[in-house]
Amino acid sequence: MKHLSTLAIGLLIAATALPFPRSASGQGEGGWITLLDSSHMGDWDAVGKANWEMRDGAVTADKLLEGKDPGYLVSKVSYNNFQIRAEFWTDEEANSGVFIRCDQSMKIDSKICYEVNIYDKRPDPTYGTGAIVDVAKVDPMPKAAGKWNTYEISAQGPHLVIVLNGQKTADVRDSKHLSGPFALQYGSGVVKFRKVQIRPL
Repeated sequence: MKHLSTLAIGLLIAATALPFPRSASGQGEGGWITLLDSSHMGDWDAVGKANWEMRDGAVTADKLLEGKDPGYLVSKVSYNNFQIRAEFWTDEEANSGVFIRCDQSMKIDSKICYEVNIYDKRPDPTYGTGAIVDVAKVDPMPKAAGKWNTYEISAQGPHLVIVLNGQKTADVRDSKHLSGPFALQYGSGVVKFRKVQIRPL
């Protein structure tokens, strides 16, 4: 057997040390990485105090454990260009969303992330469900409560596209945030996520 050169050994060690995205079910077809599904909550950083847990095949939250600030599940990995598919269910009182390209991982809000909203009862519906808060309005606002929905979120450079249940709700160019982790929000009501996948581009 030939001996490996010092350079080859070094390359092997470096390769095994590379960080890979953690996933619930691993990397699937077409480069999709499943971060949570109906049997695995996955590996997230928790920010805020929501009672996230697996219930009946979905990661569910229905109350804040302390304070009034929302609770979040934040991805362990940062992404710049990507597609996200998220299957979610909410009741009529829910305030939720998918926050992308956050500038920080331990503080999440719509000023330092793009907030793809899930909020049927938002006082200003132009930035309610289907919108990107303060970036891309939605008109008319679709309703998500009481059924399973699928968000398809694409971020390619400054180009952001939001599709809810096959209907495009936002298509905008904005370059305030170009990279960072993403987060699932619980603010109020009942919020469930049964599958969340990401495909880096």
